[in-house]
Amino acid sequence: MKIRPYGDTDEAQVIALWQACELTRAWNDPHQDIVRKLGTQADWFLVGVLDDQVIATAMFGYDGHRGWMNYLAVAPEHQGRGYARALIAHGETLLKAAGCPKLNLQIRSGNAKVLAFYQHLGYGQDDVLSMGKRLIADA
Repeated sequence: MKIRPYGDTDEAQVIALWQACELTRAWNDPHQDIVRKLGTQADWFLVGVLDDQVIATAMFGYDGHRGWMNYLAVAPEHQGRGYARALIAHGETLLKAAGCPKLNLQIRSGNAKVLAFYQHLGYGQDDVLSMGKRLIADA
């Protein structure tokens, strides 16, 4: 798998991948999420490509205090081959080079498989409660 920044022609494949991985939600327009990411740290929106097909994605960001990872996805038929680990390692390298001291991510409650995956990579559960407030309605 080759890791590279998202390109303009990747949108349809990326959204199809997110849908196949059940990452999309009615209240988050994936097209808008892409547009928003391209407006800030666009080079940190990574895709994994195999045989000219986007099979993996991850969005990384750094706000000067903490790094964040969103939209980590690997096509179901390619899971278990180390592609997610490779994307995470690539993103961690970008964040470390930017001076980022900690990477945060959120997991939907009840997603035990994903929780176990991140724990295996050395991520631990912080004693925090995630809160949010929608500022712009997508749907």
